[in-house]
Amino acid sequence: MKETVGRSVGMLSNLIRRHFSTFSFHGTLSGAQGKTLHFILARGQECDVFQKDIEEEYSLRPPDMEKTGLIYREAVPYDARLKRIVATEKAMQYQELIHQSLEETEDRLTSGISPQDLAVFFRVINQMIRNM
Repeated sequence: MKETVGRSVGMLSNLIRRHFSTFSFHGTLSGAQGKTLHFILARGQECDVFQKDIEEEYSLRPPDMEKTGLIYREAVPYDARLKRIVATEKAMQYQELIHQSLEETEDRLTSGISPQDLAVFFRVINQMIRNM
């Protein structure tokens, strides 16, 4: 079978997705919830995060984490239509565990790849993203 960018990127994406879907944070968070919480927590309390931000970052809708008490939505004073997503204290308990897991995954992905090759990879993949 001919090697193509689309197939290779798709395979890698599936492997990463499978890695996170089988990973659970002490049986309480799914991989998708962990990635989403990381996105929210990394921005800190001073930066508003909205559902559209998560959708743009991951090209997917965020998992429903209100039911599990990990986030809540609150109105913002400058636009009654918008509700920012806020991490709860329960979610913040997972911050270090999530960060560590994502670092380990990144280390595994980039193992044996030189900084120069990674720079080329990012330049090329970002151009492909802009092309799409």
